[in-house]
Amino acid sequence: MKKNIFFLFLFTSMLVNSQSFIISGKIVDENKEPLVSATVFIKNANKGTSSDFDGKYQLKIPEGTYKIEVRFIGYKSTSKTVTISNQNVVVNFDLQPEENVLDEVLVAAVRVKANSPVTHSNLSKKEIEKRNLGQDIPILLNYLPSVVTSSDAGAGIGYTYINVRGSNAERVNVTINGIPYNDAESQGTFWVNMGDFASSTQSLQLQRGVGTSTNGTAAFGASLNILTDAISEKPFAEISNSFGSFNTKKHTVKFSTGKINEHIEIAGRLSKIYSDGYIDRAFTDLKSYFLQASYIDENTLIKAITFGGKEKTYQAWAGIDAAQLAANRRQNPYTYENEIDNYQQDHYQLHWNEKLTENWSTNIGLNFTKGQGYFEQYKADKKPSDYANIVVATNNGKTDLIVRRWLDNTFYVANFNATYKKEGLEIISGFSYSNYSNKHFGEVIWAKQFAATATIRDKYYESNSKKNDFSMFSKATFKVGEHISFYADVQYRNVTFKTNGLTSDRNPIAINENFGFFNPKFGATYQLNENQHLYFSFAVANKEPNRNDFENGITTPENLNDYELGWRLKDESITLNTNVYYMLYKNQLVLTGAIDGVGAPVRATSGKSYRLGLEIDADIKVSNQFNIRPNIAFSDNKNAAFVSSINGNLTALGNTTISFSPAIIAGNALVYSPTENLQFSFLSKYVGKQFMSNLNSAVSANDVLKSYFTSDINFTYVLKPKSVFSEVVFTGLINNIFNKEYVDRGYYYTYDDTWSVPNKTTTLDGAGYYPQATRNFLVGVTLKF
Repeated sequence: MKKNIFFLFLFTSMLVNSQSFIISGKIVDENKEPLVSATVFIKNANKGTSSDFDGKYQLKIPEGTYKIEVRFIGYKSTSKTVTISNQNVVVNFDLQPEENVLDEVLVAAVRVKANSPVTHSNLSKKEIEKRNLGQDIPILLNYLPSVVTSSDAGAGIGYTYINVRGSNAERVNVTINGIPYNDAESQGTFWVNMGDFASSTQSLQLQRGVGTSTNGTAAFGASLNILTDAISEKPFAEISNSFGSFNTKKHTVKFSTGKINEHIEIAGRLSKIYSDGYIDRAFTDLKSYFLQASYIDENTLIKAITFGGKEKTYQAWAGIDAAQLAANRRQNPYTYENEIDNYQQDHYQLHWNEKLTENWSTNIGLNFTKGQGYFEQYKADKKPSDYANIVVATNNGKTDLIVRRWLDNTFYVANFNATYKKEGLEIISGFSYSNYSNKHFGEVIWAKQFAATATIRDKYYESNSKKNDFSMFSKATFKVGEHISFYADVQYRNVTFKTNGLTSDRNPIAINENFGFFNPKFGATYQLNENQHLYFSFAVANKEPNRNDFENGITTPENLNDYELGWRLKDESITLNTNVYYMLYKNQLVLTGAIDGVGAPVRATSGKSYRLGLEIDADIKVSNQFNIRPNIAFSDNKNAAFVSSINGNLTALGNTTISFSPAIIAGNALVYSPTENLQFSFLSKYVGKQFMSNLNSAVSANDVLKSYFTSDINFTYVLKPKSVFSEVVFTGLINNIFNKEYVDRGYYYTYDDTWSVPNKTTTLDGAGYYPQATRNFLVGVTLKF
């Protein structure tokens, strides 16, 4: 009997000692507003989670003494030590803002919070660093929902592109610290001018759809806002080197003085990236820099930033045709040894934030950008009259020559916004003004014979462009009761665009257009419980044509009504985002599939069209070491009653699929972290079939781009030596591990297209392709002092 009692007591004791108890609490800011997705970590138990939509967290843990650490971007990390003994424990955290972190200051006007009724994805510096081995920012965003990326040279370095929800880069608004980055004339984004900019990026947010009111060109597919490096409390230095396939090399040096006398910090970066490219001779040579000086006191934040780069790339924008793709997918049709792009762009920004009272703050942003450069081309058998008779015919009325086509531009921006914030209410109002001017001109630098009257630097074409862009906005987020919050946003935007002179084809161009746009947006979030909420939003966007559109006779602006309905779930083991969108366009400028003589896409007005889609992404915590992060997007993208010229005749094609808009885009990441310092990721991407024109094979099947599936492996290991270095970070990336031969982008042309493909003879129809690299690798090491 005594033995039975003893074993019963022993069993009961073991059961009690093995019990898990709950640590829970709420994480709020200084205004008692909940902080969503704050990181909660108990190091000595190797357990962690993140706060839900109410700022609440919960962890199960055995009895013992633990140190709970909480982190959130823009706020001071804090920790508390607690002892659990026979009962659950509630531990709340009030986080105080970091004095020297400007996240909310610089991007508050264009960025949204986690529970906002705007469909979005965030990427932190820590996540960016894991794959930052020299590839451009679009490639680093490849695994976000509804995103498709590509590059001319095939290896993700140089001229790179991003497509979101079927919309190309000309329809993705990009801001850096709230300053517009899109080229004002083409409305595109040239990432090649910002080599290694990911190394100076603190965080970014990709808003899909219209999103919030933004500075600069309207968002017709997405908006991407980038925040540059935050101020460092402590001094540091970093040396980062990586190398890989195709003779790819990246060298980066970074430093910070830390806070000097508690008020001043100076930091900077120098980078050089080189790659031969996957495509023959499609080399990329990038040099870039980033420098910032910051001042801070109790109520003032001032940040002066300059960054820029010089790029030299050998051209690969012509792609290759089907026969060339079958014969040698790496070949480049250009043969002239100096068929290069040579361009430099420098940016200067000044940001001043002032906290006036506990409720009021203001922010001023100023920018000056200077860009200048050319691309050089060899031209065979050209008429002298096409080059202002600077040259003389040497063979059958034609001659060979080499030209340089120049851009020389300046861009000024002034942003201002004021924020009023109190519990349950935030109002941000402001304006943005920009002035852009650009000189386009071309020179003949060599010919078999120049005209007797020709002089050096004679121009065979020249035009000047000016664009003024003014917008003002006011947006508010306010709570009504415990479960409902509303979002309202109104913007007025006025655009003036003027240009005069001759195009590169020596056609007269004279544009003097003014557009006024009213863009209202509103939405609501309904909180079902502490783990789930629903949201709905409606947004209007209007967009002016770009310079190429004007050249092609298009003067009508586009209109978009964007409806978004979403559900978000967040608990200890899963974060799930689902949304349905319906984007209804009027006069949408869709890509015809053709490209012009410098590789830029040609567009045409499609009348009425729409995009209807479902997006799902998740982060599933299988264990403390293993996460699954899948995403998938299904969409139906249609031109309504589409009419096109085929063999010289206008043909009604009915409802056709919009070009370059795959019906399925899926991605997945399997992330395994056996220890805190080691992580492996297996990344996969599937992109469905795309039509490269809006004809949907009405002429032939040459306009179809096949679906593809690729996989990458990424690993990082952090070594923490006891001396000399604070950290040594090893990073590796194997792209396309299954060695797939795939094409992710191309172009399509017909007899009716009034353009020509470089180095090709146009037939009834045909296509060009941009093959991407087969299996390749990048490895790097970063030494942190």
